Amino acid sequence: MKLSAFYVTRYLFLFTAIVLNVLGIASLLRIGDNPGRTGLYIFYSAVFFGDALLFGFSAWQLTKKTRFVFFFSVFVLAANIIPTVFDQFGVADLLFMLLNVATMIVLILARTDFLRA
Repeated sequence: MKLSAFYVTRYLFLFTAIVLNVLGIASLLRIGDNPGRTGLYIFYSAVFFGDALLFGFSAWQLTKKTRFVFFFSVFVLAANIIPTVFDQFGVADLLFMLLNVATMIVLILARTDFLRA
């Protein structure tokens, strides 16, 4: 069975949402190791979970094939790619950025599927 670019894009969005949820849970689990940074870990978790919601929303709404959803999805990806470059760059940042760039490339290549008249 061959997957179309439409489904690959949706699956990449869902995979990224799952990764972000795992990172959010991992941040919450770090509270026990360093209780003095509880607020920081809760903030990180909230950001990860919020970002996962945006990715899940994009994956769910892409089936509607509207211009708004397409450009919203591009914005979500850009909002995740750009700050990664300006942070302390490590292996995890590189992998996350590559995942977002790959999703962006597939989304742009499949734009005719998402932007039907």
